[in-house]
Formats: sequence, C-alpha cells, structure tokens
Amino acid sequence: MRSGVFPGTFDPVTEGHLDLIHRSRKVLDRVVIGVAEAHHKDTLFDLEERKRLIESSVGNLDGVQIVTFRGLLVDFVLEQNAEVIIRGLRFVSDFEYEFQLALMNRRLKPELETLFFMPSAKYSYLNSSVIKEVARLGGDVSGLVPPAVVEAMRKRYAE
Repeated sequence: MRSGVFPGTFDPVTEGHLDLIHRSRKVLDRVVIGVAEAHHKDTLFDLEERKRLIESSVGNLDGVQIVTFRGLLVDFVLEQNAEVIIRGLRFVSDFEYEFQLALMNRRLKPELETLFFMPSAKYSYLNSSVIKEVARLGGDVSGLVPPAVVEAMRKRYAE
C-alpha cells in the first residue's frame, strides 16, 4: 500500500487543498492530511478547529485520514507509515522554497520522497492568506473554500 502525507497548516483549508487531496488519492492508496501546529505564525483557527473544518469536507473520503501533528514533518511521515510527502506548486516562486524543503527532508530521512502536484488552473491563485483578508474585509469567499469554512470565517470575523 502506497501512503503519503499532505502536510499544512490549512488555515483555512481551501478548494485548492481539497483538489490536491482528491488528486493525490488517485495515485496513492492512503493519504494522511497532516494538520500542523503553526508555531511560526498566528492562525485564525486553532489546531482542532482546522482539523474539524477539513473533516467536514473530506472526513468521509475513502483512504483519507486527518491527523494533527507537532514537530518534524519527516518524523510524522514515518510515524504514519508513509513513504511520500505531498506538496503543491502553484507558481515558480513556490518552487525554490519547496525544493529547499524537499532536499532537507531527504537529508533527514533519505527513504522519503516528495511528490509535487501542480494545481488545477481554477485554483492556481488560491492562497489562505489572501482568502482570510478578503473575508476579513467582508468579501465573498464562497467557492474558494468549503461551505463550513465560509460559515466559520463569517462567525470569526463577526466577533
């Protein structure tokens, strides 16, 4: 069984993330969505909220598991009995950063591979930070994030 981990902070999960989950599931038997603690940045939603929002969208998808984690990604991947790290590349500017991460992960755990997916064209511009800014300013983010996320953001920004 080929397993992969799709890591991220998912703050919030977007339709672009969901697209990558569905597409990676086509080539892997099992996909673990690793919801990372965001120690390096402030998040709109806490760790458990981010996990619940993903579960509301893909929690019943066969072969997909959603798990929170802290610490090194490569350690988490091995704990999940996975061989592949799944990453998305939207723009050329993503490549340099993702390339550095992939090389460091390979140095730490040579047995792991990184599998890059290009986004579907309709999601190539999506970015969680931009989506949060649009929602914060009262813009409509329907179709960019799952309905549960639209509602959660509406409530959060109304506070």
